[in-house]
Order: sequence, then C-alpha cells, then structure tokens
Amino acid sequence: MLKLRGLLICFLIVAMDLAAGILGIQAEVAQNKVKHLRLWIFECRDPSHEAFKLALGAAVLLSLAHVLINLLGGCMCVCSQEEFQRASPNRQLSMACLIFTWIILAVGLSTLVIGMISNNKARASCGFTHHHLLSIGGIVCFVHGLFAVAYYVSATAATEEEK
Repeated sequence: MLKLRGLLICFLIVAMDLAAGILGIQAEVAQNKVKHLRLWIFECRDPSHEAFKLALGAAVLLSLAHVLINLLGGCMCVCSQEEFQRASPNRQLSMACLIFTWIILAVGLSTLVIGMISNNKARASCGFTHHHLLSIGGIVCFVHGLFAVAYYVSATAATEEEK
C-alpha cells in the first residue's frame, strides 16, 4: 500500500510540473503571436493577455507542486555539517534534492513571473528584450519535477530506514 501511495504522489507531482512546463511554453508561443517591433536589444510590443493567464497558471502549478512535495516529503532537516556527514546516504540525498528543488523553484518562478509581468494587460512594454523567459521557466518546471520526485523517494527511504 505504501508503494502505491508513493507512486501516486510521484505521478501527481510529475503531472503538475509537466502541466506547468507545458503552460509556460504555451505562454511563450502566445507572447510571440502579438505585434512587436524589435530594434537591436530594444523591443516594443503589445502585451498578450493569453500569455499572462498561461504564465500565471504555470506559476501556480509550480508553486502547488513544490508545496505539496515539501508537505508530503516530510522535514529532513540537518542542522550542521557534522550531522550531515554522519547522516545516511538517503538522508544526504534527500537534503541535496531539497536544496536543489528550492533553487529550481526560485529560478523557475522568477522567470515565469518576469515573463508574466511583461505581459500585464495594463501596460505596453518598450525596453530591453525578455526573450524566452516563459519557455525557460517552463523547462525549469520539468527539471523541478525530476528533483521533486528524487526528494520524495529519498526522504521516504530515509524515514523508513530510521524506523
């Protein structure tokens, strides 16, 4: 039963991160469909409300997947370098994956939010180009799914071996 629960949780997290990644890439496509004028590194373009909505959905799904994996994975805290070196390999792996998921969340969420803000309906943007931020955020969502599953599996294994 525990294996089935773990499999369903991993599937749910991967599905949420895949959906977030696909929405991020679709937001990039929708952003590229609007009229724009580009001159070297400066660009003037109209905002795309569709790209804004898709990027918002991707950011929400990425955040929900991250919160869910942190709640279900448990707290694998290590307070010192000495404690980390004495910890089991599963616990060390779970800590490394947890740190990577937080870094990946920061990168993915920031790129999605910057792309989303540039498509805010309230303003037309002229300035430096923000090319491919939404698609980069979408790709980072895929990477987040891999590390989130690795975190969950290693945290669950570390918890089981402590029992």
